[in-house]
Amino acid sequence: MTSGQPGTGNIPPTPTGADTESRPATTAAPGTPTQPARTSDPARTSDKAVTETTAGSPPDVSAGSGAAPSGDPEAAPATSGPASDTTRHGDTKAATEKDSAQGGSTTSASTAKDSGAAKDASATKDSTTTKDTGAAKDSTATKDASTTKDSTAAKDSTTKGSGATKGGDAGKGAKGDDADGPDKADGEAKPVGPERWEAFASAPEPRPSIFTRAGRAVGRFLIHEWTLATLAATALAVLMTWPTLRYPRYTLPQDYWDPSLQAWQMAWSGHILLADPARLWQSNTFFPELWSFAFSDTLLGYAPAGMLGSGPEDAILRYNIMFVLAHALATLGAYALARQLGAGRIGAAVAGVSYTYAPWLLAQAGHLHVLSNGGIPLALAMLARGHGWSLRHGYRPERRHDGWVYAGWLVAAWQLSLGFGIGLPFAYFLAGTVLVTAVLFFARRLRTRQAVPFGRRLFTADLLGGVLFAGIGLLMAFPFYKVTELHPYAERTIADISIFSPPASGFVTAPAESRIWGGLHEGARAALPWHPEMTLLPGFVLYALAAGGLFFSVWRLRQRLLLLVGVLVTMAFAMGTRFFDGTFTYVPLFEHLPGWSGLRTPGRLMLWTTLLLALLAAGAVTALTDRVRELTAQRIPSWPGPWLRMATLLPLLLVTVEGLNTTPHPVVPTQPAAMRSAEGPMLVLPSNQSLDQHVMLWSTSGFPDVVNGGSGFTPRQLDDVRRVSQSFPDQTSVDYLRTLGVRTVVLLRGQVAGTPWEITIDAPVESLGITRQEVGDAVVFRL
Repeated sequence: MTSGQPGTGNIPPTPTGADTESRPATTAAPGTPTQPARTSDPARTSDKAVTETTAGSPPDVSAGSGAAPSGDPEAAPATSGPASDTTRHGDTKAATEKDSAQGGSTTSASTAKDSGAAKDASATKDSTTTKDTGAAKDSTATKDASTTKDSTAAKDSTTKGSGATKGGDAGKGAKGDDADGPDKADGEAKPVGPERWEAFASAPEPRPSIFTRAGRAVGRFLIHEWTLATLAATALAVLMTWPTLRYPRYTLPQDYWDPSLQAWQMAWSGHILLADPARLWQSNTFFPELWSFAFSDTLLGYAPAGMLGSGPEDAILRYNIMFVLAHALATLGAYALARQLGAGRIGAAVAGVSYTYAPWLLAQAGHLHVLSNGGIPLALAMLARGHGWSLRHGYRPERRHDGWVYAGWLVAAWQLSLGFGIGLPFAYFLAGTVLVTAVLFFARRLRTRQAVPFGRRLFTADLLGGVLFAGIGLLMAFPFYKVTELHPYAERTIADISIFSPPASGFVTAPAESRIWGGLHEGARAALPWHPEMTLLPGFVLYALAAGGLFFSVWRLRQRLLLLVGVLVTMAFAMGTRFFDGTFTYVPLFEHLPGWSGLRTPGRLMLWTTLLLALLAAGAVTALTDRVRELTAQRIPSWPGPWLRMATLLPLLLVTVEGLNTTPHPVVPTQPAAMRSAEGPMLVLPSNQSLDQHVMLWSTSGFPDVVNGGSGFTPRQLDDVRRVSQSFPDQTSVDYLRTLGVRTVVLLRGQVAGTPWEITIDAPVESLGITRQEVGDAVVFRL
């Protein structure tokens, strides 16, 4: 209910503020006299006018006597009456400024609003009302006030509904709330009432259920680039390593010597971490030697897999699975690194495949710790992503993310835990990269006199990640230093390095396992002193693509030259002492860098050469695909487009074909039944480097202590055991073995041909105080 001033009856207030501007002027009903507005105290009116004119929206049209008909926003003639007098008593400056800002003339009703006559002055009888909160405080409320959407944009918006007042004639003034016609304001028309055609609109889409949303999320995940890359890398690994998974519980790739050792390593680390973690480095082999688990690279990072299953067959299955996954991770890691540096999808795929299936790596099929190199490019990709850096786009601070930095350091630490043969050069590369980056960072800051964005969070991530990486390295290095201290003869010498140093011809010679080049390079391999470690061909296709990348690439010229320098330098280091006797390359590292003297095969540094060549190739292939995309987009008609795009897959196909192999998969010797029931500590005869690796694998049934063992070096005590036990069973050998603590000797009948035991295996033992028992194809002696 609305009440006007005393003596005036129920009169609606005059529209104020933004409503005065946005609402079109309305006319009174014909024959209805217009009641003049009353004036209030001049002082109060003047103050009110200045205040409201400054804070409210500028008025444009008014609803007073003589106003234009409803729906015509162009006609807004000024009206005369007491309201104009009210304005004269106040300060007219603010009202004049607001009128000029709007580009229109000030009407008497607008002036009445600006003078603040909403409280003390009476309004016209048929004026429209608004719902503006600013005017609601200073004017009397109406029953059916209409609203505007935005007081600031009132000139460009239209109003909905009508400002019909209680007691007024809404039908003769403006259109009502349920009117169908448009109500114009400032020359723009918009429907006023509810849209009658809404009934014919399409029904709103129903809210999807939780199962629908989950299905869509799974679908988006399955078609994501990294999901597809992971699946493709895994599928390719299965195909390229076939028939590794054909009989995964009975065969091993390449041979069954070193793979048997590494299958035992994974099984031991998983078993002992669950049973007695403090005894990790005191393994059940090489009894009674200390720190025996550090006699060779440990593959400790695969310990979680070693916690699953038990026995030799499970150990072989585990090894074969990790063998395939190691290839998949290497492909994915190199792909991720190339993508992060700025290569396209096909170029990154070429980098991933050429890095993983380079022909020279086929000769390393029996060395899982060499093939497990995928953590290197993956960690570099994560660290580059976290620091917002790429080869193609440089440093972009807005792309920094400390989460990727933590992930990169964790992956790097995991890679180091797989072994120092590959991990140690990686550790020194990271240390050098951090040092060079820090120097360049501060040099740029001094040169430009500007702080380069880095951030405390990124610094903290690098600090904590670096400490974690260094801590893992030191914890793993300690047992190896203890081994060196206890067995100083285990250290490598320059003469040892010279035996395994490849000549320059090794870079164009493929191993025998290469399906494409193996037979053709048979003569070249015969000229190499130790061809398994000297056939270092990364692929002729990769050479060609990398050479093309020097001239046609998405990388800048300076970057291409730096990659070329890296290729040449790593080749020189991979030659060991064959490059000017290693005086300026390998020998200084061997003599001065801690731990480098434990690396006896310089040729494995070819891994870094291959990675750099792969990045050069990725730049060339990416430039090719970009050019093809431009050509197909410009052609009319575009029918050659699909064929041109398919042509960009040719480099990927070629590097894949060049990586095909003929790797053998021999059947692993079956575990003797005596090994499942014999008590430790035990000695299995015959004992030598190759057969002892089988014994280590067989010992995964319960992990009894065994004297046997095979590694990168042979402890002198094991040499003594092998020498003394040549005459077993006799009193001397029995007394010596008892002194060591050996309780059981297992003599394998199937292995004694051509050995001294071929004669003594059936000799009587009653006088020696020992017992003898036939168990399957073995003879078990209990001391």
